[in-house]
Amino acid sequence: MGSGETSPTMVTPHQQIVAEVMSKGHSQVILDSPFGFQENADELVAKITDYFLSSVGTVVEPINLRRVDSDPAQVANAIAKIRDASWVFAGPGSPSYALRVWQETGVAEHLEAVLDRGALVLASAAALTVGSHTVAVYEIYKVGADPTWLPGLDILGRHTGFNAAVIPHFDNTEGANHDTRFCYMGERRLAILEAQLPPETFILGVDEHTGVSFDLDDQMVRVFGRGSMTIRRGTNVWKLKSGGSATFAEISEHAGVPRVVSAPATKQESLSDLVDIETLIDSGSISQAVDSLLKLDATNRTNETRTIVHSLISRIGELAATPKIDLHSVISPYVEALLVARNDARASNRWDQADVIRDLLLANQIEIKDSAQGTTWEITSS
Repeated sequence: MGSGETSPTMVTPHQQIVAEVMSKGHSQVILDSPFGFQENADELVAKITDYFLSSVGTVVEPINLRRVDSDPAQVANAIAKIRDASWVFAGPGSPSYALRVWQETGVAEHLEAVLDRGALVLASAAALTVGSHTVAVYEIYKVGADPTWLPGLDILGRHTGFNAAVIPHFDNTEGANHDTRFCYMGERRLAILEAQLPPETFILGVDEHTGVSFDLDDQMVRVFGRGSMTIRRGTNVWKLKSGGSATFAEISEHAGVPRVVSAPATKQESLSDLVDIETLIDSGSISQAVDSLLKLDATNRTNETRTIVHSLISRIGELAATPKIDLHSVISPYVEALLVARNDARASNRWDQADVIRDLLLANQIEIKDSAQGTTWEITSS
């Protein structure tokens, strides 16, 4: 979406997108990273959440992930919620800030995985991150940095084959007496940026109060809202107005460059093991899930695996806090399984994982006490 993501213009598109994914049985979440640096971040979360409830008619859960140095438990909780979501929304703020947070916390790959089961809705600043290159809007327009690109997440490229840089606010006119089209870059700076792009890369512009839907199954592009989508590569410019549609092949033809459809990356065997562990958690086989986590963690300690292990621990921690009847006896297997994992992590000097488990238990009103006789726990509030 080019802008207006929480305006009346986008109510119907949001309703249609949510309706398509709700049947999949997963949750809907919003991610606050793009504006996480702002002092009014809490107010923005409340405003966006209320918009989706009162205007769109759907309950969305905010995910707080605002800093690259967020504690491991918070990152684990964010990843767990994203991995359980069929609809993820992120919007206004700073594209460069969002990129840093998502890349350095390991969240970026999990955002992309949402496409396997639902919809990823990125608007304004967040939309800038989805292509192969990203405009650092704040740094250029507000601070005066020379026009240069940042490496984008390239989620669009891997799933459509388009070598494209996405630019929202494409028809912006806020400058009045100076050119603020093309996300505040204007024609002069956009020309400088275009010259820096590889020859096979084009610009995909999205007007304000306008959205572009990429249907990965049908390989179709559809434009909705008030304005147009623009395909621009040098002097070659083609527009598709709201209500129009085109195939991926037609977009590639108008851009004048072939699509580059690469084979899906082969995942590590350990990551398929993680899917099996998620299945065990979903089925309630918590002890087996923890055993599998311990075996995996002992053999594979890559950053990718570690973040997912932490997210699975987060899910188990949430399950421990869920039951309301005969609380102690019901949650005891969950807590004991987590304590086994924590003790194993401490014995192996994996203090980050031990801290994640401790913090999750404390956050769910479960206090743990270590002594020479062992570790005990109690519920501090119910």
